[in-house]
Amino acid sequence: MNDSEARPRAGVLLDIDGTLLDTNYLHALAWWQAMRDAGITGVTMADTHQAIGIGNAELVQRLAGEDNEQAVEAHSTRYRALRDQVVAFAGSVDLVTACRDAGLAVVLATSGVTEDLEWMLPVIGVQKDVLTGIVTSADVESAKPAPDLLTVAMEKFGLDPSRTVAVGDTVWDVRAAHGAGVRSVVVTTGGISRRELAEAGADEIYEGAADLLARWSESSLSRLT
Repeated sequence: MNDSEARPRAGVLLDIDGTLLDTNYLHALAWWQAMRDAGITGVTMADTHQAIGIGNAELVQRLAGEDNEQAVEAHSTRYRALRDQVVAFAGSVDLVTACRDAGLAVVLATSGVTEDLEWMLPVIGVQKDVLTGIVTSADVESAKPAPDLLTVAMEKFGLDPSRTVAVGDTVWDVRAAHGAGVRSVVVTTGGISRRELAEAGADEIYEGAADLLARWSESSLSRLT
């Protein structure tokens, strides 16, 4: 019997950038630099920040109005130089552990690339054996805001959509969650305002991983099992 044939489980789909790791503004800087490197003009740093959370190809298309592999490659180079500045948010590893201890299947669902997980997990402080699994942009044709990342994660690891919550930090996470038919729990640590997240339809909004953990009993997570 494979994972998808097992009895559906309650689970949490956790975003990484801006949710568990303080990376969104570093990505915004790297994308702003990458656009200039690729000869794309007129893109502000505010523009790049608002687009964080979208898959790389989709982000470039949104900001530049065209496909541009040079910009994608330039972002990887620029961001690699900033990685030593990445830190985890307070409560990130504790939130992951609390979800596991509550009996939830814990799946990391990120629009990022697979190779980044090798350095991201140690920064978060998470051991792979705490996780049920990981899904990245490599597993889907369309990354967030398309729901594919979340639907594939639920199918692959046998999660019950009615007992699964997606935790993220952007309006793109909210759209992906609702497109996948799951509740969206979001945090403001990615730099997106509470008003914007609420207007996007977020079901619950917290200040960050530590706040979500402190208010666990009133969150959707506490009711999944």
